[in-house]
Amino acid sequence: MPGALAGRPRAARLLVLLAVFICAACGLVYELALVALGSYLLGDTVTQAAIVLSVMVFAMGVGSLATKRLRRAAASFALVEALLALVGGLSVLLLYAAFAWFNLYQPALIVIAFAIGALIGAEIPLLMMLIQRIRRQDAASAVADLFAADYIGALIGGLAFPFLLLPMLGLLHGALVVGAVNAVVGVAVVLWLFRGDLGRRSTVLLSAALAVVLAVLGGAYVLADRFEVTARQALYRDPIVHAGRSAYQEIVLTRSLDGRDTRLFLNGDLQFSSIDEYRYHEALVHPAMNGPHGEVLVLGGGDGLGTREILRYPDVERVTLVDLDPAVVELAREDPVLSALNGGAFGDPRVEAVAADAFNWLRDNPDRYDVVVADLPDPDNVGTAKLFSVEFYELIRHALRPDGRLVVQAGSPFFAADAYWSVGAGLNAAGYQAVPYQVDVPSFGNWGFFLAGTGGPPELALAAERPRLRFLDEATLAAAAVFPADRRRTGALPSTLLRPRIIDYYESGWDGY
Repeated sequence: MPGALAGRPRAARLLVLLAVFICAACGLVYELALVALGSYLLGDTVTQAAIVLSVMVFAMGVGSLATKRLRRAAASFALVEALLALVGGLSVLLLYAAFAWFNLYQPALIVIAFAIGALIGAEIPLLMMLIQRIRRQDAASAVADLFAADYIGALIGGLAFPFLLLPMLGLLHGALVVGAVNAVVGVAVVLWLFRGDLGRRSTVLLSAALAVVLAVLGGAYVLADRFEVTARQALYRDPIVHAGRSAYQEIVLTRSLDGRDTRLFLNGDLQFSSIDEYRYHEALVHPAMNGPHGEVLVLGGGDGLGTREILRYPDVERVTLVDLDPAVVELAREDPVLSALNGGAFGDPRVEAVAADAFNWLRDNPDRYDVVVADLPDPDNVGTAKLFSVEFYELIRHALRPDGRLVVQAGSPFFAADAYWSVGAGLNAAGYQAVPYQVDVPSFGNWGFFLAGTGGPPELALAAERPRLRFLDEATLAAAAVFPADRRRTGALPSTLLRPRIIDYYESGWDGY
């Protein structure tokens, strides 16, 4: 026989619905945390979201079915919430460890997403039993009340994640705090309201379980900073000298012990090595400067290294640099080693740095430029793929003067040939005539570019009055236009906003490297 209920039925019912509300908010935070971590570490937000959502929804069905065998609703619900708080709270820490040390991120993601989903799926049937235990009511009415509280809680959790938890606590600490809240609410409600249904042994065991979960989460919270530093360092060859997370990405700067090699990583992807970055940036910038270049637009390139090469031409009057992340530009301006590498580019009065999404900025700014340098991140996700689309190149065309030139970093024609030639197809579809060329950059491998114009194919040559270059000369540039037989133009199709083919080309090309 069930014991007496603590408190009046109306108050008890409201307390259970409040628990539903809070637990639903916690559950959605776990879900969003898994998606966010995957996008941070692997870059492909769509794929990570698809894996997390599909696995969790399937697991919720499994969890719901599993509750059919449970009879002691109060104790079962408390145990489910304790386990959910533990797994959800530690999920980010466990996945980061799997990524940093064991190279098992995807299997670990599936296991953790399934566990969280199954536990979330078990909540509603158990809560239904608890609601009916408080006061018998029509099943449809009880379900309506439960789902209303659940969905509203999910709304609050979903909004709190990007606007409150991430800015204030970060991903790792935020998940741990949410786990603690989940444990306290889920277990404490049972221990208070339904204590009459629990025997002495169950009460002691659930109280001990709550204490253990809170102790584990609290210990993890205290050690989280040390863990993050250690795990992050495991991902990089050289010591980390700067690490931070902006609103857009993780920014890491490493430096070799002898001080010769400084490297910038964004979300784990190498942006440059100070040992050979001049090869990349000379090849990117100087062919485009053969012609009028009084006004230059740089899209991306927040490290300032491409801008450094542009400013070596004394007749450059204005450089506008548009980069999404102001934190990268700030680091390039303030870090003494980076500032020395880019020649203090952001202190030059000719340079204006704009923090904006390049796609949207081009739509809203009608200025015209002699040269546009597209030094943008590789197209490994939907967010960056739009910057290699036909629509994006059409926007750039409107920003170019009639005799202007566009240069695009287009990835590796060796490692990802279809992705590279898709860029050329996209430029042609947008009304350009594009000239391909490629060079070797040891830290990247073979790397390719397109020099494009709208008044005919631009001449692939260096300006007669150019600064002295360390790597690029006329003979090297002429050789750069020659592609080996196994890497000449493929049948790759252009990428568009609604059909971002370049993501598939890019991923299949780099698969196995």
